Amino acid sequence: MSHKHERVLSAILQDPVSGNIHWRDVESLLQHLGASIEPGHGARLRFQLNGVEGTLHRPHHSGVCSKHDIRHLREYLRAAGIGTASV
Repeated sequence: MSHKHERVLSAILQDPVSGNIHWRDVESLLQHLGASIEPGHGARLRFQLNGVEGTLHRPHHSGVCSKHDIRHLREYLRAAGIGTASV
């Protein structure tokens, strides 16, 4: 895993939840981890990683993910078996 992906994953998993994680970095990390990403309805994306399915919304007016989306992504990654041991 590249240093950049390690940094993004650490930022997603850290407490308190970061409000400064860019969508392009999240999408790049998911692709690096082997997630299949397909467009859903509107700004929604569906992805699958390690047999676990999830959805996220692309940010509408900025490239930065909301804290709510980061919490949701954190739960999804943990359910897919990705955590601090993966860093």
